Amino acid sequence: MNNQKKTILSGIQPSGRLHLGNYFGAIHQHLDFQHKGDAFYFIANYHSLTSLQDGEKLRQYTYEVALDYLALGMDPNKCTFFAQSDVPQVLELTWILGTLTPVSLMEKGVSYKDKVAQGMQPNIGLFTYPVLQAADILIYHSDIVPVGADQKQNIEISRDLAARFNYTYKGDYLRIPEPHIVESVATVPGVDGRKMSKSYDNTIDIFDKGKALKKKVMSIKTNSTPMEDPKDPDACNVFALIRLFASKDKVEEIADKYNKGGYGYGHAKKELLALIQDYFGEAHERRQELSGNPDMVWDMLRDGGRKARERAESVMADIRDVTGIVKNHTTRI
Repeated sequence: MNNQKKTILSGIQPSGRLHLGNYFGAIHQHLDFQHKGDAFYFIANYHSLTSLQDGEKLRQYTYEVALDYLALGMDPNKCTFFAQSDVPQVLELTWILGTLTPVSLMEKGVSYKDKVAQGMQPNIGLFTYPVLQAADILIYHSDIVPVGADQKQNIEISRDLAARFNYTYKGDYLRIPEPHIVESVATVPGVDGRKMSKSYDNTIDIFDKGKALKKKVMSIKTNSTPMEDPKDPDACNVFALIRLFASKDKVEEIADKYNKGGYGYGHAKKELLALIQDYFGEAHERRQELSGNPDMVWDMLRDGGRKARERAESVMADIRDVTGIVKNHTTRI
């Protein structure tokens, strides 16, 4: 796939500290794609309002996500990195798309049903979440949207709404995006063996360190097989995490130790601890430097917001014109 000149878009919600599941499920791919096209990455703080109604927390989480991404290697010189709320045009487009969205289309939303089943409040924002997501995608003329398989339906909704708009207003005003289904790694297990998730309180955070990191790693759930006995590495939560960090040769070496016996889960946990520390070592140093200058972090987001607004306004100007929306003041880019 040649995306060298394609616009790539993705976002992440600011909902707390980022963990290993976030990294291997999305962040790693985001960092990779910033080198493969004209990439736009946004912190989806409007989306967060569907479940987080604490202003101070949302501001802090937004800053923390920006800090973490920059420390992990997001380069504002190679992509447009910004906060969703810095682009008011996205809310304009959300309303316009909403006027073309059948209620029945929202009622089919699998993600909405899943979240309500998990106990989230069934508010209108959650119900119409896919329309805001469509506006996020379409406002930048995105070509490619890397997503996990669970988000495929929402991308199809974005494509449907773009086609509806173009048909209604008889022109190619909105680009039809292509989903790029990210081949996810095997489920990242939490310390209790379930899928790593903040809702299960079983995470190992990317920027855990020292005693906190060691305590979490050493608490990973294992079975009671004696140290001297052979063990099945593929049935072990610790080994599943080792696979994410170790080289192929290292994985094979550790698997051999499991199979031979005389190798305890405590040994495996110590190897995992060392692998995590080595893998994120440079990112920890960068984060320490950046955290000492929060104004620089906010400035990077503001610069990204300005670039994103410029693109969004170039798209939105034609949308306003064709829909007859009169705007008598000039938007400050």
